[in-house]
Amino acid sequence: MLIAGCAVALCCTGVAGLGLWNVQVVRQADGPVRQTADGFLQDLSDGDTDGAYDLLCADARTRWSRIGFDQWVRTPPQVTGYHLLDVSVTTRSGRPEGTVGVRLERENATSDDRDLRVVRDGDGWKVCGDPY
Repeated sequence: MLIAGCAVALCCTGVAGLGLWNVQVVRQADGPVRQTADGFLQDLSDGDTDGAYDLLCADARTRWSRIGFDQWVRTPPQVTGYHLLDVSVTTRSGRPEGTVGVRLERENATSDDRDLRVVRDGDGWKVCGDPY
């Protein structure tokens, strides 16, 4: 009975420690996720497609060449501004992943809301998926 109680206590301690670790990872990621999305969208708004391309994750860069991305981004109506609406960070399979809600302002005076996926890629955070 004592051994079973110790085993349960040890298991609960491990689960609590893992939960605390996940909370810490999520809290530490909020700022970098926001900064990555902000930098990417600022590059798009400024017409700096090379800078924006450099902030795409490896998976997105396999789907888009630098030239193809540039042409896609320059297709009207182009992004002229943006607003970050919210940032959420979760862990998926033990890896942090962020979603940034954004409102894209277009050159034709319209706007649309999008979710920008931001993932850990190498040593930093990158935008992944089709963000435009």
